[in-house]
Amino acid sequence: MTDSILIVEDDLDIADLIRVNLQDMLLSTDHCVDGKSALKTALEGNYSLIILDLTLPEMSGLDICRIVREKKPQQAILMLTSKSSEADRVVGLELGADDYMTKPFSIRELQARVKSQLRRFHLFDKQSNSSNESSTKITLGKLEIDEAARKVIWCDKSLALTSTEFDLLWHFANHPGQVFSRSQLLDSVWGYQHSGYEHTVNSHINRLRNKLEVDAADPQIVQTVWGVGYKLEAEECQ
Repeated sequence: MTDSILIVEDDLDIADLIRVNLQDMLLSTDHCVDGKSALKTALEGNYSLIILDLTLPEMSGLDICRIVREKKPQQAILMLTSKSSEADRVVGLELGADDYMTKPFSIRELQARVKSQLRRFHLFDKQSNSSNESSTKITLGKLEIDEAARKVIWCDKSLALTSTEFDLLWHFANHPGQVFSRSQLLDSVWGYQHSGYEHTVNSHINRLRNKLEVDAADPQIVQTVWGVGYKLEAEECQ
């Protein structure tokens, strides 16, 4: 089955550039030019990925991202931002976007980002439909992760994670106590290495902490190793 991508972009030249290059990748595309129609289409449709511009008429991309994430927790979302909109970029990631690209972007970068998100989508779909008998599970103290079911239990409570949050936590859990730089996490979890995209890692770390930690401002589970990176310490409940 051909993957279907929703392009939400009011600049017709940029939208056409994305559409042509996605079709070259044998992907199906739909296109919305305003926020209200985009939200309706995103919620009613079945898309492998939404490519979402943040600056739109009628409804902002940030509002669309927030609502879609609430209604469809596993929906893959790739934001498009301008180089000057760092604040919106951070907010968008905190609201649940899986990744972002800054405009202008190269075709190679676009294709790499799309391929990365589609790999995660198909992995999630395959694992969701697999038998639990073949499930791979990790238990670290009170942290239990079932890869096939995409299920996380922490201190006897089920956590609702996005697919990217799950992949990030799964990577940490496979290497407990090991410190990873942001560049290493981009490579291992997102599947690319591009300087300047550290916001992606930072925001997903913050999102994990908000769901795991008693006090996200004083993290004890997803810990910062200053000047190096991050590590997972999940032996005991707090």
